[in-house]
Amino acid sequence: MSRRSPFTLRISTLLGIAGLGMGLLACPSMVGASDDLHIEITKKGLGKEVVITQGAREWFMLIEVTPENSVVLRQEKEHGTYLVDESETHDRPMTTGEIDAAITDYVNSVKTRATKE
Repeated sequence: MSRRSPFTLRISTLLGIAGLGMGLLACPSMVGASDDLHIEITKKGLGKEVVITQGAREWFMLIEVTPENSVVLRQEKEHGTYLVDESETHDRPMTTGEIDAAITDYVNSVKTRATKE
């Protein structure tokens, strides 16, 4: 029988689950969506990169974070022709939560647009 308190055991379990989740986020992942929409999310330094493909179409987002700022790059191309090529610079580093939220919003918007077309 463990001499640790129930509170300590719960905290240890939660920290273990959180660590596992962070490990999964650090690995490149491949997620399939409907209509052969393929999503790959990769951790890049302090930021992340997402590449979404569907046939000849490709959507790309890179969030690059430095101690001074954050740069968000979005591109969309079809048959090698860029339809969207834009970037924005934030004057502070984005937090992990902000990065994850931006990636989630981008993936969801691409999924919505891809299913409408």
